[in-house]
Amino acid sequence: MTRPAIRLALPVLAVLGGPALADQIVLPLPKGVKAETLRVAYDCGAFGRVAAQYVNAPPVALASLSFKGEFVVAANVIAASGARYAGGKYIWWTKGNSADLYDVTLGEGAAPVASCTSTG
Repeated sequence: MTRPAIRLALPVLAVLGGPALADQIVLPLPKGVKAETLRVAYDCGAFGRVAAQYVNAPPVALASLSFKGEFVVAANVIAASGARYAGGKYIWWTKGNSADLYDVTLGEGAAPVASCTSTG
């Protein structure tokens, strides 16, 4: 019998300047838990685009983010409103169709490095 699992595709650079290849991370889930996946594209003005993949398998929620050649996997953390994800040096905070990307190395009171709107 197979166990449900979260599958998250990760882009991997083969060689400098080479094509991106997809690899996967598989996380086993407790019996009876099913994962739901949602892909959303965001327009972030001058910052560019952010591609997000949300994987929800209660009580776990993850987001993978791709932007400007970076790839971040973030876990859902406590938020007063909206959904807040933390991964590496970034905070990705969504509310409705809007999202803000923060670089925590810029300090706690810093403005977002990108303010985004979902494109569909």
